[in-house]
Amino acid sequence: MLKSTAALLAEPETGAPLTLEVFSEENGHVVDGRLVAPGGRWYPIIGGLPKFPSEALKIDLTEFCARHGLDVPPGGEGDDRGQAQTNVTFSDKWRRFRNYGLEPSHQVLLQNWFVKKFGLKDREELKAFYKDFGMILEAGPGSGFNARFMAENSQAQVFTVDISEAAQTAMENFADMDRCQSIHADLFKTPFADETFDFVIADGVLHHTPDTYAAVKALYRKVKPGGTYFFYVYKKMGAARYFVDQHIREEFKKMTPEECYAACEGLTEMGRELQKLNAQVTLEKPVDVLGIPAGTHDVQRLLYYNFVKCYWNDAFDYETNNMVNYDWYHPHHAWQHTEPEVRGWLAEMGVKDFAIHDANPNGISVLLNKPA
Repeated sequence: MLKSTAALLAEPETGAPLTLEVFSEENGHVVDGRLVAPGGRWYPIIGGLPKFPSEALKIDLTEFCARHGLDVPPGGEGDDRGQAQTNVTFSDKWRRFRNYGLEPSHQVLLQNWFVKKFGLKDREELKAFYKDFGMILEAGPGSGFNARFMAENSQAQVFTVDISEAAQTAMENFADMDRCQSIHADLFKTPFADETFDFVIADGVLHHTPDTYAAVKALYRKVKPGGTYFFYVYKKMGAARYFVDQHIREEFKKMTPEECYAACEGLTEMGRELQKLNAQVTLEKPVDVLGIPAGTHDVQRLLYYNFVKCYWNDAFDYETNNMVNYDWYHPHHAWQHTEPEVRGWLAEMGVKDFAIHDANPNGISVLLNKPA
């Protein structure tokens, strides 16, 4: 962590400034240290990564305290509301798939995905979208691929926050970029004062928290007046797909990550083999009761969108495709929402300048501007 980063951080509970104490450093970067709040509560910097323990993010500081002659602080108390299992799911995912989004074939696919979600024309417009932002916050950076892209196409200071070990993976993947900084924290308690960021992005993250709307509002508070906010949440699927999702998730979330990856292989193979058919069907009439529209449908996508998550994309290898299915079925929380529900959130928040882009049938993409 750069020493100058400390001036941008704040105590999560109060928003008070933090004082930096450096225990070790290298080339102007803090390796070990702590950030101290006015009341004496402190937060460690371990291996360059600032960490903010809470009731939802348990961090064992025994070794760190012994190394630096500190008393071990009391741990966070209270119900983590399933966040511990979510942490397990995504810590395992981002330890295994450290290069997701960083491979050239991944970058083309995922950048085009953001083009659709933002309602832009092409990847050049996507680059231009980021160029004037000065402060960016990304919740749930995964491997850090998008944080790198945003920093490469702007002069912004880019911060990422994650409750899982993705925080470590992201930090290592943009370690060569001083304008990127990873934070290990719960997004409900990000260590920044309100109204700090020109742009906040949470892509496919908020529905994995105990309360999606509360998560939307928690990050919205960090956006400057006149700033921009993007979030993507799961859309409520048709009756058949919703029933199957709930049935599979109830079984799979009980498993260890290793067991769940293995259990997902049948779904991944089914997606691959259906994709090989390269077949289409045309429905002259919709199946409204299941949410299936009339028109021509790719067979694999017809099953995928309406009956069961059997993801397959030729841009990814087998393990990465299997990970996408794991990502859907193993997390403790994976809420689905309707567009009227999301529009209701925006109305309650007083947001009038927004667009909802139909990037795909199973998600809701919201790009909004906070009132100045």
